[in-house]
Amino acid sequence: MTVIDVTEATFQQEVIDRSHETPVVVDFWAEWCGPCRQLTPALEKAANAREGEVVLAKLDTDANQQLAAAFQIQGIPAVKAFKDGKVVDEFVGAKPPAQVEQFFDGLVPSEVDRLVAAGDEASLRRAVELAPGRSDAAVPLARLLLARGERDEALAAVENVAGDFQADGLRSRLALEDAGELDLKDAFAALDAGQLERAADLLIEALPSAGDAKDDVRRVVVAILDELGVEHPFARDARRRLASALY
Repeated sequence: MTVIDVTEATFQQEVIDRSHETPVVVDFWAEWCGPCRQLTPALEKAANAREGEVVLAKLDTDANQQLAAAFQIQGIPAVKAFKDGKVVDEFVGAKPPAQVEQFFDGLVPSEVDRLVAAGDEASLRRAVELAPGRSDAAVPLARLLLARGERDEALAAVENVAGDFQADGLRSRLALEDAGELDLKDAFAALDAGQLERAADLLIEALPSAGDAKDDVRRVVVAILDELGVEHPFARDARRRLASALY
């Protein structure tokens, strides 16, 4: 059900609890409120267009005054969006339909989000077409292509991604392999096998003799540590060793 009525008795279950599974937009309204009646069609249209992805809950502030006071409702219509039990967005007043649509768009996955979540090659390719700078689409696609030996295509997949450790690391790996000045076959084999710690160790060991390629080696190591996570015990020690090898 896309549009429901809620009360103080059902608010916890229908809004707070439900929002852990599906975003819930609460429309605080009253029968006497003219702007509320103006806003209702836009809210219901937006909710119905996203059936299964968001729920619109209507709460009569006159009949549920304690709840209205708890959420500090001072003017109506007041609209609050809940995710994971918390208010994540809100507005007051009768907004135009286009702004209501934008409000709902911010609560549900975009087409690119859905494609990234699907994760197959065709979906990732489409996601990169729609949003070339999305690292969560470009990097997995580049890895798939690299695993097949399609190196130029892998590089092209991440060429528009900026400020991302994984994309930087992948570009640097390709540059190091193309240059062929360092013997990093074992390190990259370990990386491809998911042996991230071994790959990082081998790359750090190669740094003293890396010469002009040091920065590319560093980027690959940083990408590995980023993938492991800031709090990973190995990553903390490896960052120290990386700094020592560089400086």
